[in-house]
Amino acid sequence: MYFQNRPVNRVIATVIAACLVASSSLPGLAAEYGKASWYAMTSITASGERANPGAMTAAHKSLGFGTRIRVTNLRNAHSVILCVNDRGPFIKNRIVDVTKAAANKLGFVNAGWTKVRVDVVGRQSSRCG
Repeated sequence: MYFQNRPVNRVIATVIAACLVASSSLPGLAAEYGKASWYAMTSITASGERANPGAMTAAHKSLGFGTRIRVTNLRNAHSVILCVNDRGPFIKNRIVDVTKAAANKLGFVNAGWTKVRVDVVGRQSSRCG
């Protein structure tokens, strides 16, 4: 590419690549956009599993337990695959709660919340663990 070394073109290429990865959800299921927060509880989740702040799991209001989701931070294009094993979030305008480990990989632990895209990518089973 003629403009390959220009910083702007590298940023554009990164954004395009992130969009291609984020758009690879299951056919027929719409992406969900909203806010994500993180939590570090260690009690029992709604699915009956023990919560683990170091696991790659999430809480969602309606998706079935064991559903695999891709959560993409819209501020930095980082994404992770998580397994739904809890209900929530219970704060207005939030669509997903993720574990502290997931928030760390998504790059928003210090902020506490971020804008995200959530795509359903599959189903593991009725449990995550």
